[in-house]
Amino acid sequence: MILLQLSAGQGPAACCKAIGLALKEIEKQCREKGVAFDLIEAIETKERFCFKSVLLQLESKQSVLGEDDLAKQLTKSWQGAMLWICQSPFQLEKNRVKNKRKNWFFSGQMYEFNETELDKEVSFQTCRASGAGGQHVNTTDSAVRAIHVATGISVRVESERSQHANKRLARALLFQKLESTKVEQMSLQEKARWHQHWEVERGNPVKTFKGEKFTLVN
Repeated sequence: MILLQLSAGQGPAACCKAIGLALKEIEKQCREKGVAFDLIEAIETKERFCFKSVLLQLESKQSVLGEDDLAKQLTKSWQGAMLWICQSPFQLEKNRVKNKRKNWFFSGQMYEFNETELDKEVSFQTCRASGAGGQHVNTTDSAVRAIHVATGISVRVESERSQHANKRLARALLFQKLESTKVEQMSLQEKARWHQHWEVERGNPVKTFKGEKFTLVN
């Protein structure tokens, strides 16, 4: 499974807007290349179509023998620090009448894991999906809880109507949660090195977009 996480970090609303624009661009590229695109998780802000982070799953409908498949190639192209150059669409930030800053950074991180291997470390439980009631409530045990046995970390998914689809989403969310936990458990020295690496990457973004139309310039 190939996942792509886009994050605005601790950036202001304009960085979160850049995530929303990048999401539209990735969806467009997936359509053009015949890559399946699923939005696994999105952490929204109060501003319309702005996100602190999104987690995507990309999957090739077909691959070429001996080469990275299209999904992996596309995901790799969105990995690293990226820059959006544009006047902030949010004029009132931090009580300033006009925000003169025009450089907005966000980042992309690719994750790739073997679902079969992950399943060996995870216990899956099925349960009844919750709901407000009524004729549209799914009365089967379609909800899935995935528990990482070694750490006890778990996720519950019931957004889809089929157990199979919920299990697939649960794998992706649990893997991402495990990766986030690893970062949280890093030592202060490791976090300092990680932050220094991020600052270096910001000075040399892998992609640069410009203007309200989010035009790729390099």
